[in-house]
Amino acid sequence: MVKRLDSAGLTFRQEYFGDAAGWAALVRLLQDIFSIDIGPLQRLGGPDPTSMPFGWFDPGGELAANLSAFALPFVLNGRIVHAAGLQSGAVRPQWRGRGLYRDLTVKALDWCERQGFEAVILYTDKPSLYEAYGFRAMPLHRYEGTAPAPAIGATPARPLLPANADDLALLQLLLKARSPVSATLSVATNAAMFFINTQLDADVRISFLEDCQAAIAWKMDGPGRFSLLDVVAAEIPSLAAIFGGLDIASASVEVLFRPDKLDWTGAPQPFESGTVLMLRGLGDDAPHFPAMLSPMADF
Repeated sequence: MVKRLDSAGLTFRQEYFGDAAGWAALVRLLQDIFSIDIGPLQRLGGPDPTSMPFGWFDPGGELAANLSAFALPFVLNGRIVHAAGLQSGAVRPQWRGRGLYRDLTVKALDWCERQGFEAVILYTDKPSLYEAYGFRAMPLHRYEGTAPAPAIGATPARPLLPANADDLALLQLLLKARSPVSATLSVATNAAMFFINTQLDADVRISFLEDCQAAIAWKMDGPGRFSLLDVVAAEIPSLAAIFGGLDIASASVEVLFRPDKLDWTGAPQPFESGTVLMLRGLGDDAPHFPAMLSPMADF
C-alpha cells in the first residue's frame, strides 16, 4: 500500500536556487544526509542554470525533502538524446515515511514530461525505489589495458586549479565547447557536475594540454596505474598524446568511459560501484558497446 502524502507543517516550493536562503538550505541538507558539500559550486560558476529543484520546507526554512531536475543531454549510440537528470534527492530522517519523496519524484517527472524530455537518467544506491516509475538499470563498463608509448615532442601539461580565476575561466570555455568523449555513451554538457566533482574527490587532477587544447581529468589509482576520468576538448586527443603531455610513468591504464576516440584499445570490465545508473524512456535502447558515463558527470 502506497503511503499518502502527509505534508502537515511543511510548505512546498520549487525553483529556489536563485534564492540564497533556499540554496543554503539545500547545501545543509546534502551535508547533513550525505556529508557532501556542494557549497563551493557557487564560486565555480553556480548550479546548472537549467536546474529545477522541488522541495518541502519546514517553518524554520530548513529543507525537509528535496529532489532536483536539470537538462542533461547525453550521447547514446551516436545521437544526442534530449534528456533530463535527477539529483540531490534526500529526506531528513524526522520527515521520512510521510510520502514526501514520492510526491517530489512525481512532481519532478511531471515537469520533465512537460518540458519535452525524451528520457530521464539518475544515479542511485536504491534502484528498486525508482523501478516503479519506469526506470531501468544500465550496465556500466570501464576499460583496462597497457599504457601506450607517449607521443614525442608534446608540450608538458600544466595543472588547472578551478579555485584560480584564470584556470576557472579556461575550464569554463573548454567545457562550453567540448565534444562528447565517446560516441557510445557520454554527456554532451555537464559543467556544474564537472566542477563539483573536482572538489569532492581530492585525488582528481586536472591538467591542461596546450597542444591539444584539452583538459584531462585523471588520477593515479595505485602504483603504476593511470586512471583517466574525462577529457574536455573540442577534439579528443589520443591517449598517446595525453601520456606525452602528462609525462608520467604508468604500466597500466584504466579508462572510465568507452575509449573509442582515444586511438587505444582496452578490455571492457564491469564497473563496480555503490551506485547504479538508471534510465527512464527510450524503450529498450542501450549502449551498443560496453560503456559508462565519466565519473566527472556523476550526479
